[in-house]
This record gives sequence, C-alpha cells and structure tokens, in this order.
Amino acid sequence: MATIQELSEMRAALQASRSTGALRTTFRSGGTERTVEYKSDSQMAAALAAIDSEIAAASGTRVNTIQLSFERGN
Repeated sequence: MATIQELSEMRAALQASRSTGALRTTFRSGGTERTVEYKSDSQMAAALAAIDSEIAAASGTRVNTIQLSFERGN
C-alpha cells in the first residue's frame, strides 16, 4: 500500500491532468513510473474519489461525499 505522501502526489498529478482536460496522467511512486489513460472525465473523478478514500483510511479520517443531480423541470 502506498504512503499518504505518495497518494497525495498521485492525487495532485491526477487533478492537474483533469483540470487541463487531459485523459492521461503519469504517476511516480517508489521509483516506478506508471502512465494511466482514462476513457472519460467520470472515470478520472472516480479515481480521485478512490484516492481520497485511501488517504482518509490511511490517516484515520472519514470522507463525506455529496453527489448532486439536477433535472430540467417542464
């Protein structure tokens, strides 16, 4: 399992890629470089949520997630 610092670095790299609209990001962990390509922004969002959960579990905190859904009324 990755350390909190490694997870935070992975999260930062993923967030930076997502903010530019890129679907590919490169993680460096323990001397190993890994490139991951996502199919959609929603996959990237899910990966960020998973990393957040791992960070929370490693640090002993909880993650509260709120998912909003909007519909157009007629």
